[in-house]
Amino acid sequence: MTEIIRIQNVPGAAEAVGAIIATSFHEQEISAWMIPSDDDRRQVMPPFFSMATESALVHGEVHATADMTAVAVWFHKGVEPLPEIPGRDARVAELAGPHAERIGRMGEEMDKRHPHEPHHYLAFLAVLPGHQRQRTGTRLLQGYHRGLDEAGIPAYLEASSTHSRRLYLRHGYQDLGDPIFMPGGPPMFPMWRPPNP
Repeated sequence: MTEIIRIQNVPGAAEAVGAIIATSFHEQEISAWMIPSDDDRRQVMPPFFSMATESALVHGEVHATADMTAVAVWFHKGVEPLPEIPGRDARVAELAGPHAERIGRMGEEMDKRHPHEPHHYLAFLAVLPGHQRQRTGTRLLQGYHRGLDEAGIPAYLEASSTHSRRLYLRHGYQDLGDPIFMPGGPPMFPMWRPPNP
């Protein structure tokens, strides 16, 4: 059983994590809604997820299995809003082209629902195809949740499918309001996990 490591903010780290997320999320309904073209998805998603990971390496933490088959990207959310990624809109427009509008619209809807109280935000939990359903995601969650519980810190996420929602329900998350519906797209499920003393 491979160990869990914390990814350090070193050159190439964000790109390596972004590639894992992009590969893991390629077939998801929400990914296909954002970027319908399969070829465009392969081109746009790795740098898009790398950009988010860059920010998490500064404003949160990124954990992975030592064999780099699974990653969890967390942000530490205080009283203030999560920091903006410098030049985010311009970078998304450059890398996503005609898909930038949908990516931006989804981000706006997610921002509207994001809780204001301090918590840790699980932006991405990704396991490479061929390594899924082996409890790898569960191990990444359990280790991090132990630390949150000891510190009395809640967690928040948006489950991107009914399958992932079921996983998170098993780990103590609860639905937080109604699902987020994008026009013509699948639902996303805002979920909150209170600390478990």
